[in-house]
Amino acid sequence: MAKFKGEIIIDVEKCKGCQVCAPACSFGCIGFSPKVNAKGYNYAVLEKPDACIGCANCAIVCPDAVITVYKAKVE
Repeated sequence: MAKFKGEIIIDVEKCKGCQVCAPACSFGCIGFSPKVNAKGYNYAVLEKPDACIGCANCAIVCPDAVITVYKAKVE
């Protein structure tokens, strides 16, 4: 079975910190910054980049489409 390495990019200025993405991640990769963006929201961050497989569950449930997912096959 192939292994995959994922990475997510979050548009922190558009993220409103709704926290819908974090429970959607089966690997617990997403957390929230103690810092706030220009709108005053604690935005989502990738806390465990090594655990991310690029499943895109976080991007699928994001109501504002601020998460971009990249996935690469690891040999």
